[in-house]
Amino acid sequence: MTAPSAAASTGPDPEPEAFGPFAHLTVKNTPLYRQVMRAFLVAKERFAVHLRPEDVHAALPPDHRPDDPEAVVAALDKLVGWGNLRADPDTARVTAVEDFYRKRFIYQLTRQGEAAEAALSAYDEALGRRGALQAVALHDIVTHLRALLVLAAEDEPDPAKTHLALDALASRFAALADNARAFMGSLQRTIDLHDVEEEVFLAYKDRLIQYLERFIQDLITLGGRIARLILELEQDGRADSLLRAAAGREAADASPEGSASAEREAYGRWAARWSGLGAWFISRDGRESQARLLRGRALGAIPQLLAVVRALNERRAGRSDRSADFRTLARWFAEAPDDDARHRLWRAAFGLHPARHLTVDADTLTARAARPVPAATPWAEAEPLRISPQLRRTGSYERRGKPRKVEDREERRRALAETAAKQAAETAAARARLATGGVTRLSAFGELDPASFGLFLQLLGDALATWRPGMRHTVATSNDGSMEIRLTALVDDTTAEIRTPEGVFSGPDHLVEIVDLTDGDEPTDGEHHP
Repeated sequence: MTAPSAAASTGPDPEPEAFGPFAHLTVKNTPLYRQVMRAFLVAKERFAVHLRPEDVHAALPPDHRPDDPEAVVAALDKLVGWGNLRADPDTARVTAVEDFYRKRFIYQLTRQGEAAEAALSAYDEALGRRGALQAVALHDIVTHLRALLVLAAEDEPDPAKTHLALDALASRFAALADNARAFMGSLQRTIDLHDVEEEVFLAYKDRLIQYLERFIQDLITLGGRIARLILELEQDGRADSLLRAAAGREAADASPEGSASAEREAYGRWAARWSGLGAWFISRDGRESQARLLRGRALGAIPQLLAVVRALNERRAGRSDRSADFRTLARWFAEAPDDDARHRLWRAAFGLHPARHLTVDADTLTARAARPVPAATPWAEAEPLRISPQLRRTGSYERRGKPRKVEDREERRRALAETAAKQAAETAAARARLATGGVTRLSAFGELDPASFGLFLQLLGDALATWRPGMRHTVATSNDGSMEIRLTALVDDTTAEIRTPEGVFSGPDHLVEIVDLTDGDEPTDGEHHP
């Protein structure tokens, strides 16, 4: 980007008076005005109150710095006229009477200009935000909920501690929700705009898929724990008493005549936040929780990314998806109303019809005009077509030069086939390992290999996501419809431990029945109770 010239900076600008301190966004030298205002914001952070034109000129980035310092003076005067800056006479360096007659000013931000820049900074930050799926925030939410359980166990919870704990919980949860929303939006843009930078996308997708899988696993394990803590706090109205204590402390500084309404409003805000937290992790009233929807969206993004990679590889190899074309053509044949329509579709699709349009010779055209030949005339009975030698010489579409070397991809196909077969075998073995063949305890699983344990966590997360207050039994099906899990709570408060190569997974013991739906066996009906 070239630096704006003095002539460009001092040229006539429109005067959109109605825009006030935002008027510099509607003129042709907007980049220069934005950089000038940014220089004042940086100076304010360094506790500098006033700036002279030469200070502003030196603070501008090189690609926005005009060659003539007078261009900066003109920009400063424009910003003063729009209300972004205030100009005061600069008398500090006056040494002679003639200096009083020269135009010398120092400039500082006005309240309107500072507010406008704050709004623009928030706008730029929101547009450029990519967001992240924060597994650490899930751990922090668990910690804050446990702290609230400790406070709820007291006869009279301390209002100050309660307010601080709820405020920290609300802040962490709001950050998690905002970042998740921004991340999923940026993820969809990554999927939609992959063809802009293919090399960057292909290098980025592996890390992105690993990142999604790690967050999904954390969401399954911690989401159920958060849901149980929320339900435990809601028992006997303990959460409501904490919310009222926080609302009372928040309304303590209100005026006496408005203290009652202030406390009601504060309680309404805290109740809405708590309701939002519960809706994020607990499915209620026939509506799935936001955590479950987010997990489904993240799981759906992985095959979408893989489909994009497959499309990129096919485009690089120069192949077309003939199988999809034939499937579409088969559907058209099935939807055709009669045999005549199917014959027309066949001729249109494969072009097996007389090629009368290839007569490019003038004599042939004249002969055809004198004696038209019906299109249904068989080739053996029609007169031969006379093709111009010029078409034979220039109408060839063969590639000139040395033909492209055909790459042998047999080894890659074999490796992909072996990988697919290995993954299918591991998945089948994991399903067979987890299928209980009846009702058993979680503690009876013993030790699981990584593939079986990963599938087990997915099934357990699906079951816990459907858990409702007061329930003792739930049934859930995996996302691909291949397995079903039936989970029943126990009353003996025993603990189940499942050993894996990476550690020990422990939690409350349950009765469980896992059925592999791909082998044709149907699960038994009825609930199972201890």
